[in-house]
Amino acid sequence: MSMQKRIKSLVAEREGRPRGEMFPSLIVSADGIEAKGSYAEAQARFLLPDEVKIQELVNLLEEKKIGVVAHFYMDPEVQGVLTAARKLWPHIHISDSLVMADSAVKMAESGCKYITVLGVDFMSENVRAILDQAGYPEVGVYRMSDERIGCSLADAAASPAYMDYLAAASASVSSPSLHVVYINTSLETKAYTHEVVPTITCTSSNVVQTILQAFSEVPNLNVFYGPDTYMGANIMELFRQMIVMSDEEIANVHPKHDRNSIKSLIPRLHYFQDGTCIVHHLFGHEVVGKLNEMYCDAFLTAHFEVPGEMFSLAMEAKRRGMGVVGSTQNILDFIKGRVKGALDRNVDDHLQFVLGTESGMVTSIVSEVRKLLGSVGAHEGAKVSVEIVFPVSSESITQTTSETGDFSKFSVIPGVASGEGCSLHGGCASCPYMKMNSLGSLLKVCRSLPHDKENLSAYEAGRFSLQTPSGKLIADVGCEPILHMRHFQATKRLPEKLIQQILHSGSINGR
Repeated sequence: MSMQKRIKSLVAEREGRPRGEMFPSLIVSADGIEAKGSYAEAQARFLLPDEVKIQELVNLLEEKKIGVVAHFYMDPEVQGVLTAARKLWPHIHISDSLVMADSAVKMAESGCKYITVLGVDFMSENVRAILDQAGYPEVGVYRMSDERIGCSLADAAASPAYMDYLAAASASVSSPSLHVVYINTSLETKAYTHEVVPTITCTSSNVVQTILQAFSEVPNLNVFYGPDTYMGANIMELFRQMIVMSDEEIANVHPKHDRNSIKSLIPRLHYFQDGTCIVHHLFGHEVVGKLNEMYCDAFLTAHFEVPGEMFSLAMEAKRRGMGVVGSTQNILDFIKGRVKGALDRNVDDHLQFVLGTESGMVTSIVSEVRKLLGSVGAHEGAKVSVEIVFPVSSESITQTTSETGDFSKFSVIPGVASGEGCSLHGGCASCPYMKMNSLGSLLKVCRSLPHDKENLSAYEAGRFSLQTPSGKLIADVGCEPILHMRHFQATKRLPEKLIQQILHSGSINGR
């Protein structure tokens, strides 16, 4: 513990502030896992899953050739089982939303007959559409609920307000237009918006490069980003910060830009004003204040979707080499890199990371950290421990009374129905939609395949037979923005087809 933190802890004790003001955390070491606080205990409960459940799932997957793609934000119970099961069955993949569809294609290539998707509905839609595009229409795709598994961001992009934003914004300018839409949206959204404004999808890890590349390739371009308001505001703030950087520093971000080009593009960058993730909405003023007070020497991780205060704090930490801002995969890679560095230095160390995203990430983090710490014998016995801090707002704790009615001692009630880690003000430390993907649902789907498909009709990820206003299939048009992004990822340039769509966007939009 640093001297600054010790002083603050002593001040807190002297002022009579309880230890409960510290955020809950998990401490991982070569000796095991220690949970501090009720919320951390709820997350840790399933890190070491039941071997019987693991083997039951593996047997079903092997027998029926079922692949599993799951998001990092998955329920801790099912994610713990999946993390253990993939050591026995290779066709299990846990990742961010972009890689899920790619992994499904690889599973189909390896002979899997079915793909189960543990995520929200737009993820199963993407998997279904990409498998069809890759030539695997016969591979079944199944979601984990007979009810809709929503997403606040996807819902925002499907709203009339979002279409009005694009229609009005694109019609108000005479220069070429590009819509950069977050991958976390439905296939319908991607299709409908692509017919209003030429569209490319993005992820939190490539959105900045996508926008900068587009501005560098198309003169006088206007970019409309959406639907995540926080991410849009954070991108705008990042570009404003770049104005005061040297041209050499800016070139390290993107080689085709300098201070003048960044300054000129800011008025031509627009973002939707009414779209938030109910998870990342959590990381606001109270959380940031406590991080400044109690975690001044910790590594800060933040998803690009967090509110501006948390973003600025993490960006400042990043400049000091003490933080990362980006996607879930960026966060995981950052933590792994810092742990590996500590082990390579061969000294005793305690690394503290603030997890500025959905708490479901912790399963993958703990798994990777334990792998690294498992090799500690090669470092002459250096003792390295890793603490993952959950910056849970006090508004996000479900309180229970004791038998005497005392609220001073509270605990987290696990489970979506009880509001696990959720705030009445809109933020959640764990996504209630993601928690609809239970281990019971996965086992039900696996047991029912292939002979009881009738009972799974509501679970199947259907194909889009509807058409866009221009008469094209939603599946075809909706996949094109994703393919545009694939091209950009492979070549670091926009595809020529998209550039032509942008240059002709005036006629497309009826201008």
